[in-house]
Amino acid sequence: MPKADLHTHSVYSDGTSSPREVVIAAQKTGVGIFALADHDTVDGVLQAQQECEARHIPFVPAVEISTREHDHLHFLGLNVNIHDPQFAAFLAHNRQVRVERIKKIIAQLQAAGLNLTPEDVFSRAPNTVSRAHVADALKQKGIVPSRQEGFRRWLVPGQPGYVPSAGVSVAEAIRAIKAAGGLAVIAHPGLTQAVWNFPAWKEAGLDGLEVFYPAHTYTLKQELLKIARKYDLFATAGSDYHGPHSGRNSTPGMPVPQPYYDRLLSKLLKR
Repeated sequence: MPKADLHTHSVYSDGTSSPREVVIAAQKTGVGIFALADHDTVDGVLQAQQECEARHIPFVPAVEISTREHDHLHFLGLNVNIHDPQFAAFLAHNRQVRVERIKKIIAQLQAAGLNLTPEDVFSRAPNTVSRAHVADALKQKGIVPSRQEGFRRWLVPGQPGYVPSAGVSVAEAIRAIKAAGGLAVIAHPGLTQAVWNFPAWKEAGLDGLEVFYPAHTYTLKQELLKIARKYDLFATAGSDYHGPHSGRNSTPGMPVPQPYYDRLLSKLLKR
């Protein structure tokens, strides 16, 4: 079965590998079409594209946009124009909103008695800052043993450092992707079933949904494929790879049944 990966992350957001290293890892697992989709930034895309071209891997420029409607309600922009100035301004605004959220998180953790400074966190994030950088700073200080434990003990709902997502609305995310020439795809929909609203999202311009994802069961994938047929959405695949020591999926690449893989190539590479 062929493999695709249209959802990976690098050090330009909350990944642990350079764009080049992510591409190399993807090639080792046999990925046949690849996208780097960092959170709210496209700054690593050209590096990934150059590495893919050198290795003859079909490449898709991409980004992942968070929304304020759920912590995990994110949208992938595939085939976006990374040089579009309005899109660049949109992403820059999103990154600044992230900065303000992280400042609130740090203040709450300090109020809870933790020895954590803004420098501890922001020094780890040269581009897009996230809760992962807070968790990594907690690990560095010996407060938690891992990034995952940093989230569990301090950063998820009900814990002292939790601050709700403050991103854009779903409609705003989809519109921005479309205005930049991209295809809008809901990422890891299995994590957000409580807030599914496919009729509204389709009306806003949704093009696809990430069916083939590590946390999706066979039953869920079948349900998502039915949704894709009902709303004329194309099915995508992504590992959400974050690199070594990230506590996430350890290898890039998701197996995709041939008919869906062929449609992916046709949709994204204009074949």
